[in-house]
Amino acid sequence: MSKKMDLRVWIEGTIIAAMAMGLSFIPLESANAAFDLSLGLIPLVLFSFRRGAIPGIAAGFIWGLLSIVLGSAMKNFISVPQIIFEYPFAFAFGGLGGLFSGKIQQAISSEHSGKASRYIIFGSLTAALSRWFWHYWAGVFVWGAYAPEGMSPYWYSFIFNGGSAVANAVMVSAVLVLVVKISPKLFLPKDGHYITGQAQNK
Repeated sequence: MSKKMDLRVWIEGTIIAAMAMGLSFIPLESANAAFDLSLGLIPLVLFSFRRGAIPGIAAGFIWGLLSIVLGSAMKNFISVPQIIFEYPFAFAFGGLGGLFSGKIQQAISSEHSGKASRYIIFGSLTAALSRWFWHYWAGVFVWGAYAPEGMSPYWYSFIFNGGSAVANAVMVSAVLVLVVKISPKLFLPKDGHYITGQAQNK
């Protein structure tokens, strides 16, 4: 990757992180947090499909840092390790959908819309489950202390974090499958060969 392209990718990732942070201010929280939707995950996963896993992870990490700096994370503050674990670290794993970026771009460039949609669903599921895997363990070791008497912290965390993971996987998959049908070029970088040499803008 050239230095110019490297800079372009990281600037794009920073913009995506800021966009995700902005979307996080839209209140979509349920009373018990079991099905909270994270709208910022949509642009993050799209970016990871466009640029790959490493830029996606970096953008997710920046989003997590912004959540701490701008104060939205601090309402859940218990300890420094906990807040780092649940925000920069967990959010970074939302970029792992980029593991499917090459396959998605190949399918789009070959005009196999059905295959592209399937990989988008797999990638969205990977992103959501990877992020909430870490929230799950935070739920066990940190928030498990607030579980109802007699309830296992493992089961308590599974109920609350599992519901959010599934809800967000469905949301991101549905939105990005719709986006790829309307504007598939959003998944392809202008250089065309950044993720895969077969992916060329039409």
